[in-house]
This record gives sequence, C-alpha cells and structure tokens, in this order.
Amino acid sequence: MRWVRLSFLALAGLLVFTFGADWLLFKMEGSPTSKFTVSHFVSAPLKNNKEEIDYTGSEEVPCSITLFPQGGMTPCWWLREHLNEVTRY
Repeated sequence: MRWVRLSFLALAGLLVFTFGADWLLFKMEGSPTSKFTVSHFVSAPLKNNKEEIDYTGSEEVPCSITLFPQGGMTPCWWLREHLNEVTRY
C-alpha cells in the first residue's frame, strides 16, 4: 500500500512540475499563440437511427503553443486534431 501512495504522490508532483514548467516557458517566450479555423456542425436525429448533419459556419480560434491549456486558450496540438465541432441534439 505504501508503494501505491508513493507512486501517486510522485505522479502528482511530476504533473505539477510539468504544468509549472510549461507555464513558465509560455510566459518567458511572450505567450506564443497561433490560430486554426474550426468548422461547426449540428447533428439532428432522424428516423431509423439516421442523423442529419448541417454545416453552421466556421471561425478562427486562437490557441497556445504549449503542452497544457495556458492563457485561457486550448493547446494547438489538441485543436489541430479537432477542427470539426459537432453539436448533437
């Protein structure tokens, strides 16, 4: 049981250290940001387990060039993989 506690504390400490280092680099480099165009879609259910997907537009979304969310922005590595946003009703 002691090893589980020590492992958990070590993992939590590593996470806090990594987040702090990421924030420090973000501030030292002058808050580097980028932008991606995100497309928005609405999905509406139809009969027979089908769905209708409608395009509702797109927008430029700012992102931070960091490992974790910094400055109230999503990290660019995550946003780059999620360029289509679907809202389901």
